[in-house]
Amino acid sequence: MNLAQALDAARDALETHGTATTGSRLANGTYGLHEALERDLAAYFGAAASLIFTTGYQANLAAISALAGKGDHLLIDADSHACIYDACRLSEATTIRFRHNDPENLERRLARLPEEGARMVVVEGLYSMLGDVAPLDEFVDVAHRNGAYLYVDEAHSVGCYGDAGRGVASAQGVLDKIDFLSGTFSKSFASIGGFCVSRHDAFEVIRLMSRPYLFTASGSPSNVAVAHAALNEIRTRQELRENLWARAHQLHAGLTAAGFEPASAPGPVIALPRPDQETAIAQWNALLRDGIYVNLAVPPATPHAMSLLRLSVSAAHTEADISQIIETFARLERG
Repeated sequence: MNLAQALDAARDALETHGTATTGSRLANGTYGLHEALERDLAAYFGAAASLIFTTGYQANLAAISALAGKGDHLLIDADSHACIYDACRLSEATTIRFRHNDPENLERRLARLPEEGARMVVVEGLYSMLGDVAPLDEFVDVAHRNGAYLYVDEAHSVGCYGDAGRGVASAQGVLDKIDFLSGTFSKSFASIGGFCVSRHDAFEVIRLMSRPYLFTASGSPSNVAVAHAALNEIRTRQELRENLWARAHQLHAGLTAAGFEPASAPGPVIALPRPDQETAIAQWNALLRDGIYVNLAVPPATPHAMSLLRLSVSAAHTEADISQIIETFARLERG
């Protein structure tokens, strides 16, 4: 979807529905466009139930805090996003961290739990700081063998991985086994908002239980319309993913040849660890002066107190764009 299409979708929604909803979904904030997007998201993921939220952060906050409560256990990957940690606090469930991307460590922790209460494992498909992918096929097996639900945040992977861009779970062949899958509209969907889908139709009941859902104004018509238009593009335009992956491999190989050591395999997020925070900040500023924008990621937002230059590859990048980025980084490394 190009900028003109996104603007057209937003403009049509503004002219038809106005600028805001002024109410929560259970008050006066449910419009036909909210329900239409939820239906299409459910169909896209092959889910039984689907809810959309006003922000991506709120999607995890609302869903996780409603799915678990006092007396239950949440087992979360140590590198989980801040919204997952905040959701765990709000839920009042007992929260246990396990080693990042370590199914064996998760199994040991599950085995120690008492039989009372529900248990849910929370992981991400693609981790945003280092760009590493979770072994969801292994996590599904471990969680379900130990009587736990599996909740996967695919915020950074939907649109990029799997059949029709359905994410890492789809790429690893376990989408139909994931109990709850969340995502955001602020990445591949070019909008603002979030969603959570489930293979369990009883998931719909959290509309009546989740405080972040109940007491927040619903997504604006223009944001919902853009996200819906983007969904149609994501599921039908395979050429966008093909270009994304070609550019990701080009960038990863070029940076490696220039002397950098990416933290993970090629993907839409390529992170370059720097020796310290001062170096990362200095190089970030140097790149800006040369017309290259990357994300600066420093503690406490990073795992293991790392300092990173974090690059996000887009389907809109061209081969020439990536070549320019690589050459700029090569000059930076040469000093």
